Amino acid sequence: MITAGLTNSFKQQLLLAVHDFSVDTIKIALYTSSATLDASTTVYTTPNETSGTGYTAGGEILTGVTVTLTGNVAYVSFSNPTWNGSSFTTRGALLYNFSKSNKSIGVLNFGVDQTTVNQQFQIQFPPNNADNALIRIN
Repeated sequence: MITAGLTNSFKQQLLLAVHDFSVDTIKIALYTSSATLDASTTVYTTPNETSGTGYTAGGEILTGVTVTLTGNVAYVSFSNPTWNGSSFTTRGALLYNFSKSNKSIGVLNFGVDQTTVNQQFQIQFPPNNADNALIRIN
C-alpha cells in the first residue's frame, strides 16, 4: 500500500539540519502498486520498484530545486521529472535525499496505475507556490 505524505523521519531530520535542498541531490524513484510506502518509510528501498524500458533503478535526479520564502511560508520547488520513451507501470513514488544516505523525504500516490508504452511519462507536481508546493512549512 502506498500512502502519500512527508515521512516522519524527514520531519524530524529537518529539525536536526540533516537536509540541505540548496546542495543535496534529491531523487525520485517510482514504485508499483505492490510497494509498501508511507510515513514510516525511512530510506529509499528497492522492493517493488518500477522496472521497464526508460526507467533506471533509483529513479531520476530532481532538477530546478529551489527553496523560497513567501510571506510566512517556506517551500521547495522542483521541475517536473520526465522519463522519455518509457514502457512501464507505476502507482507511486518516493522522494529521497541521495546525498544523505538515501534518507526518505516524502511519498506520492498516483491514485491508479499509470502505464506508458514507448512514450513520455511525466509527474506533474503541484504549482510551485506558497499555497500548493509539494513541500511547504507555514
